[in-house]
Amino acid sequence: MAWFKRKEKGIQTATEEKKDTPKGLWYKSPTGKIVEADELAKNHYVSPEDDYHVRIGSKEYFSILFDNNKFKELDPDLESKDPLHFVDTKKYVDRLKQAQEKTKLKDAVRTAVGKSKGKDLVIACMDFAFIGGSMGSVVGEKIARAINYSIENKVPFLMISKSGGARMMEAALSLMQLAKTSAKLAQLSEIGIPYISLCTDPTTGGTTASYAMLGDINIAEPGALIGFAGPRVVKEATGKDLPDNFQTSEFLLEHGFLDFISHRKELKNKVNLYIDLIQNQTVRA
Repeated sequence: MAWFKRKEKGIQTATEEKKDTPKGLWYKSPTGKIVEADELAKNHYVSPEDDYHVRIGSKEYFSILFDNNKFKELDPDLESKDPLHFVDTKKYVDRLKQAQEKTKLKDAVRTAVGKSKGKDLVIACMDFAFIGGSMGSVVGEKIARAINYSIENKVPFLMISKSGGARMMEAALSLMQLAKTSAKLAQLSEIGIPYISLCTDPTTGGTTASYAMLGDINIAEPGALIGFAGPRVVKEATGKDLPDNFQTSEFLLEHGFLDFISHRKELKNKVNLYIDLIQNQTVRA
């Protein structure tokens, strides 16, 4: 604002002394609703006015699902390598370093064990912020090891998927994780340990083609994008116009690909209810 206009309006603060509003104090949902960040966190990162489920990562899901946010992280130091020496617009090793510095994560999944409503639960949760939640060798290995922990300790397993699919920088090594994790889940099933799969926004590509759709019970958050190929690719392949809600949680539930849609506020109760139903135990209060 020019100095003469500032003077006319009675503004005395020098421009160089003005302070910008700190980032992160407010959140604006896609429907235009604005909510304070603190209020959003208290509401399980769901916009209270329009019920929009904001994308969150492992830190937030662990705080929602583990009692008092107490848990033991499994294999926290596993990091991806670059066996193919992959380079596109930049080196893969540089992408990994940049993603680690930006997110403070080692890779696109964290695994942990803790108490949920008083009972042990193993959770593997993907982080979309780390290279689009892409599924590389470390993601597959950490999920496999988490399943091994469930098998060895007879603890139910929850997988929270949030991914753009296989990590192209690891090519076939990434695709091998589909078979690897699926085989481990088969072992889990053979001994009757419950596996709950939670699909969040987005769950796509090889993740959908493997562990995300192999749960004893498959659930999702409202409005999540879930599919293999994107809508544009599907439309080009089929030559048909797609429904407005194509590949949303609600569309998949209607067509039998999901068992339930769970609001995030009810997620902890629902997960434990489903585990009890699978184990045929008395429902926890």
